[in-house]
Amino acid sequence: MTATAPEVGTLLREWRERRRLSQLELSNLAGVSTRHLSFVETGRSRPTAVMIERLAGHLDVPLRERNRLLLAGGYAPVHPEHRLDEPELAAIREALAVVLAAHLPHPALLLNRWWDLVDANAAVSALLDGVDAALLEPPVNVLRLSLHPRGLAPRIVNLGQWRAHLLEQLRRRIGQTADPKLVELEAELTGYPTDTPPHLPPAPPITVSDVVLPLRLRSPAGELSFFSIAAHVGTATDVTVEELVLEAFYPADSATAAALRGLSRT
Repeated sequence: MTATAPEVGTLLREWRERRRLSQLELSNLAGVSTRHLSFVETGRSRPTAVMIERLAGHLDVPLRERNRLLLAGGYAPVHPEHRLDEPELAAIREALAVVLAAHLPHPALLLNRWWDLVDANAAVSALLDGVDAALLEPPVNVLRLSLHPRGLAPRIVNLGQWRAHLLEQLRRRIGQTADPKLVELEAELTGYPTDTPPHLPPAPPITVSDVVLPLRLRSPAGELSFFSIAAHVGTATDVTVEELVLEAFYPADSATAAALRGLSRT
């Protein structure tokens, strides 16, 4: 026996339920009758490619998953997926390189949807002292690198807080994409040790006066404290481009700013 791929109606129903919309709510948004939507979800009516795209748009389905919906409906994918090194993405690649360089001396990384490292500026390497070389073998996953006991975890002063933050981001993206690879990553990361290294005091709790959760990282230059800002290409029509995230880390205090300036001169 072989497993068969889910019908497009089943997949659309799963996306609707994931977005916590009723058939009536989605039909009103998409401008179709509830009866027709019900027929599509139960397989009694075959949706057109235009209908699949319309429903997927109102369900905020990512481009990669929209292509899968079209394939399940018997149609060719319409959203291109180029490698970042292909000529079609040259302008995007060059712009992202400019942004990464402009963030120096602050660390900045370019990530894909699975938190695999696509590119980084020179400031990032200065923060990786003591990391197991195996974790730096491509593809480098920055969540694994952060939380692995042979990665940055022993040097993260507020490991419990930062771990909870990263896992929350991961679970949010799982909810957005339903990506099984991310589900596997979550299972791996939640199996890592959660204790603060015994030589470090517990991190102080976040209070109402705090405006960001910092990443507090021990380094040869002393303790560094960062907050991050993430950005993406808001008008992407290519799968690869839509999934890229640029995350830049900025000093959360004057001591970190000074240390970064010192590291940039070495």
